[in-house]
Amino acid sequence: MPSPLPLENGRLTETQKAAYWQDGYLFPIEVMPAAEARRMRAELEALEAEWLDRDLPLPLSTYKRVNAHCVMPLAHRIGSDPRILDVVEGILGPDIMIYAVEFFIKEPNTRHKVSMHQDLTYWGLGAIDGLVTAWLSLSPATPASGCMDFVRGSHKNAILPHEDTFAEDNLLSRGQEVKVEVDAADKIPIEIHPGQISLHHGLTIHGSGPNTTDDRRIAAVIRYCTPDVTQQVADVDFALLARGQDRFGHFSSFPAPTRNFTSEALAQYDEIRAAQAKAMMSGAQKQGSLYN
Repeated sequence: MPSPLPLENGRLTETQKAAYWQDGYLFPIEVMPAAEARRMRAELEALEAEWLDRDLPLPLSTYKRVNAHCVMPLAHRIGSDPRILDVVEGILGPDIMIYAVEFFIKEPNTRHKVSMHQDLTYWGLGAIDGLVTAWLSLSPATPASGCMDFVRGSHKNAILPHEDTFAEDNLLSRGQEVKVEVDAADKIPIEIHPGQISLHHGLTIHGSGPNTTDDRRIAAVIRYCTPDVTQQVADVDFALLARGQDRFGHFSSFPAPTRNFTSEALAQYDEIRAAQAKAMMSGAQKQGSLYN
């Protein structure tokens, strides 16, 4: 198991910042005790048990998988955690917006995978440096459970051509896969454990294999961006200021949720989902719902 990187008062060192920009990722970084992360998992699973059979407008899996921070206080609390923001500030600077929070879950002994791709391919934000993903482990992410694989230095490419597969075993919205050959030897397994995060650039090529263990692989995935980032495809986009100032006003804001799945939050969720789907599904040969 890799040892966590030593932080300085909870923040990245200059050497660690340089490693991120050189490799396109950084891990493992411990941001909270493992026991706290396990309590977050228990809170999420209690929410699943309570709301699975409720009469929600969309499947519960959709709300967990897309913009959970709009309707679930737990997701917003994780995205706003000052310990994670302290680390992310070393990459993005003092002004940080939450672009998305999602719970990414692979059930035990399933064949679901994530094909090798670049995150920024379909978000309509362009090939930018001002977005970083923090991937918080709530259960062990190991090669056996389907942890992410990164390709070192691949963020130095532009957005590469991708192919939509819409494969049933692919957890991505379009089953998108980068149209370059990625040798197995170039894949770096990103093993992290509860309470640890990894960081990766929006252009870093990455994917993950199936979960072959008897436990769920659960992560809270937070997409952070700087306020100067702009939506280039959709008419409007949404983000919440987490730290610092927004001097640009490129994103529409909305109230953070105070209770799970309120009617007001669900209506806001539909507006955000529809707007972002215009970018996510732009150019797709097969139109469908966003992660439904």
